[in-house]
Amino acid sequence: MALSASMVELPGPHGLYFIDLLPGDYLRGCPPSQGRRDEGPPKPCAIHEPYALSARPVTQQQWELVMGHNPSKFTDGWTAGLRPVDSVSRDDVASFVARLNAATAGMLGDRKGEYRLPSEAEWEYAARAGTQGRWWFGDADTDLDGYAWHAGNAGGVTREVGQKGANPWGFQDMAGNVAEWCADGYAPSLDERHGRQAPVLTSDERGVLRGGAWYMESDSTRCASRHSASPSARKDGFGFRLAWQPHDH
Repeated sequence: MALSASMVELPGPHGLYFIDLLPGDYLRGCPPSQGRRDEGPPKPCAIHEPYALSARPVTQQQWELVMGHNPSKFTDGWTAGLRPVDSVSRDDVASFVARLNAATAGMLGDRKGEYRLPSEAEWEYAARAGTQGRWWFGDADTDLDGYAWHAGNAGGVTREVGQKGANPWGFQDMAGNVAEWCADGYAPSLDERHGRQAPVLTSDERGVLRGGAWYMESDSTRCASRHSASPSARKDGFGFRLAWQPHDH
């Protein structure tokens, strides 16, 4: 099954833009030589259902338009609204998603569907964009500055979304800036459940974040890198991007 994405940004509510992703297969995770024990071993993963993912993280302005307030730490400057929303828990994101679906009836353009968080499988599928390196641009962290805000170049703050290079499918900020909540529970190793598109549900009371944040070193921004936290945790490096599931495919 071929890997593919539309690479066309589809306008959504409140200035959000989405990219359609079609079904495909990819190799999820990384070998022990590349990452931590909970990031492997590599496992074939099948994406069976089409979905869309926001091209960039949800911004402070977009959050405020839905929720009526801005919880973020980094609000200085006239462009602060274009920075990713930060200091949101997964529980907070669930409230945002519920309000957005109620206000829009889940519509993306003229298509019926539902907004939600991506699963880890969906997030990594989009981040890799058909590649298999540490990052979509290769294995050398010396190239990371062109694609990510991280501890080495962010200057101790989040930055406006969309300022760094996109991956081959058009997604930006998949590495660095804010770590992005996914719908899964945290599992300490990849097993057969991680070969499917659906979120992995666990008895562990921790949720998963992907992509790394502005205060993290380069290794924590790899495509396979995983972090976990309580779903109620709010940190100034925690944000998210939205997935959208069509109802009429």
